[in-house]
Amino acid sequence: MKRALVLLSVGMLTTSLFACDSANLIGPGNQLEVANDADRFEWQVTGLENVTQTLAHTWQNTSTSASVNLSSNITSGTATLSVTDANDTEMFSGSLAHNGTFPTSTGTAGNWAITVELVGVDGTLNFRLDAQ
Repeated sequence: MKRALVLLSVGMLTTSLFACDSANLIGPGNQLEVANDADRFEWQVTGLENVTQTLAHTWQNTSTSASVNLSSNITSGTATLSVTDANDTEMFSGSLAHNGTFPTSTGTAGNWAITVELVGVDGTLNFRLDAQ
């Protein structure tokens, strides 16, 4: 009986230590919105404060290229968007701090991978991909 109690206590202590060491993550207050439709992908999040997190999505692109529209307001940290095609070939990689519309490379239609990497980010992020 005592052994079980000690193991439970150690498990709780370990969980607490990891929780203290973890970075801020996107939560309900950040209003993450993702619209993932064939040939159109939209992603936005607001009110980030020192967020470090990587998020991955699979997007169906029936075309061989896309346009990437970036519209963010980052006050600190780095936010990177990477897009690969159905053959895992990089189609686009860039900072979400660079606003504008950019073409992807031409690749293979199918399931494309979208990865957002955040490191110590403060601000609001918004991007969209449209099949071309």
